[in-house]
Amino acid sequence: MPPTTPTACLALADGTLFYGTGFGATGQTVAELCFNTAMTGYQEIMTDPSYAGQVVTFTFPHVGNVGVNPEDDETADPVAAGMVVKWDPTTPSNWRAAEPLKAWLERRGRIGIGGVDTRRLTRAIRRQGSPHVALAHNPDGTFDLEALVSAARSFPGLVGLDLAKDVTCAQSYRWDQMRWAWPEGYAPQEAPKHKVVAIDYGAKRNILRCLASSGCDVTVLPATATAEDVLAHAPDGVFLSNGPGDPAATGAYAVPMIREVLDRTDLPVFGICLGHQMLALALGAKTIKMNHGHHGANHPVKDLETGKVEITSMNHGFTVDSQTLPQGVLETHVSLFDGSNCGIRLADRPVFSVQYHPEASPGPQDSYYLFERFAAAMATRNAVA
Repeated sequence: MPPTTPTACLALADGTLFYGTGFGATGQTVAELCFNTAMTGYQEIMTDPSYAGQVVTFTFPHVGNVGVNPEDDETADPVAAGMVVKWDPTTPSNWRAAEPLKAWLERRGRIGIGGVDTRRLTRAIRRQGSPHVALAHNPDGTFDLEALVSAARSFPGLVGLDLAKDVTCAQSYRWDQMRWAWPEGYAPQEAPKHKVVAIDYGAKRNILRCLASSGCDVTVLPATATAEDVLAHAPDGVFLSNGPGDPAATGAYAVPMIREVLDRTDLPVFGICLGHQMLALALGAKTIKMNHGHHGANHPVKDLETGKVEITSMNHGFTVDSQTLPQGVLETHVSLFDGSNCGIRLADRPVFSVQYHPEASPGPQDSYYLFERFAAAMATRNAVA
């Protein structure tokens, strides 16, 4: 317990309690707890739709030191349920900072707790798997501990939970903003070459920017879009985005759409994260829940076809079971941390996906070739047609 009166409490379902200093919004939230090892990008992490239903423990202690700004949001509002940090966020010191992290979280309705032994907490997550937790912030320091533990135990967990419907867009829209570049910032696309339909299971903005920078005229459709909805746009390719929750649950409506698109067309298809898992399920594979998942910006992945190693950004709690990949579906990438699947492709068609996030650029450009591969596949198809 910190030396002063704690104003926040993190209760694990096994009864373990962590006290600290609360910041951001007041109140209580329940979620699954994970940890992220990235040294930068806390704002992008908090606004990544893939973190829906999760409280994030940051293993890097300097969280909040560069503030926040509108350009770094991956979606309109924070999606992660809350954050756990070692040190109370300091006053920001960065020329791009538009607002302190504490004020941003309070305005956006997200709870933070500082002063926590994040090393101990991370070790607990690794040992027992991602626990269910209740996080409470009360400025007067009063907590009903039994109620908090009970709330954590009553959280249903992410297995069987479809969260894509909660974070997807309400209606279709066009995207033409390209990647950030000095000195213009995010410039608009001027001469797109390929029409792409992107299915939004919780798409990060920077993924859409990378598609636009690769020459794609992007139309984003909701997660529940049908094959008829997709093909009505006469696309040159289909992109399957990242997103949260159990892929098997989202697959109930996503898999039939993907299978129909694959059966009716020869369109190139590219998937990332949940989109990778959706494609794998559509091709006949299965997914499984991981012990504590992969969350960070320093994950080495080996490309089995080239022998190269990429330093990647990851955020997933489920993985494709490579032992269930059917004939004709090739494993292309694996994690060098635990050997889990990180990429697949069809042997005879330009249909491929990866588990990690090439748009996050931790390498920094190790994985951008995937967007170029997608664009090249569409160019080849159009040239033959």
